[in-house]
Amino acid sequence: MTRILASVASAVLLIAAGVFFWRDRAGAEPPPPPSASDIAQVAPAAVDTPPPPRATERSREERRFDRYDKDRDDLITREEYLRSRRTAFGKLDANGDGRLSFDEWAVRTTTKFAGADGDRSGGLTRTEFATTRTVRRAARRVAARCDCPAPAGDD
Repeated sequence: MTRILASVASAVLLIAAGVFFWRDRAGAEPPPPPSASDIAQVAPAAVDTPPPPRATERSREERRFDRYDKDRDDLITREEYLRSRRTAFGKLDANGDGRLSFDEWAVRTTTKFAGADGDRSGGLTRTEFATTRTVRRAARRVAARCDCPAPAGDD
C-alpha cells in the first residue's frame, strides 16, 4: 500500500513541478528585435551592398531532357532515348548475343560483391556497401561542364 501512495505522491509532485516550470517560462518576454540603427552600426557595409543576382534554376525535368538530347535539337529521338540503356545492357551481355542470361548477370553481380567485401567476411558492412555505388556518371558530368581556359604553358 505504501508503494502505491509513494507512486501517487511522486506523480503529483512531478505534475506540480511541470506546471510551475511552464508557468515561469510563459511569463518571460522575448527580446525586442534589433532596430535599424543597431544593424547599421554592426555592419554598415552590409546595408549598402546590393543583393546578389539570382541564378536561373533549371528544373529536374529540363536537366533530364538535356541528358537524353545528345544533339541539342530539342527533340529526343528513339536512338537517343535508348542509347544509355543499350550501353548498360552491352556491359552485362558478356557473349554479345543480345540476350542477358542469369549467368551473365550473376557473374557481374558476384564480381561486384567480391570487390566490395574488403575483409572477405562474406557480408558487406555499411562502409563496404557504400563502395558499390556507381559514381562514374557524376564524374563525367563535372568534366563535361568545365569551361575553364587551358593553362598557360611555362616553356
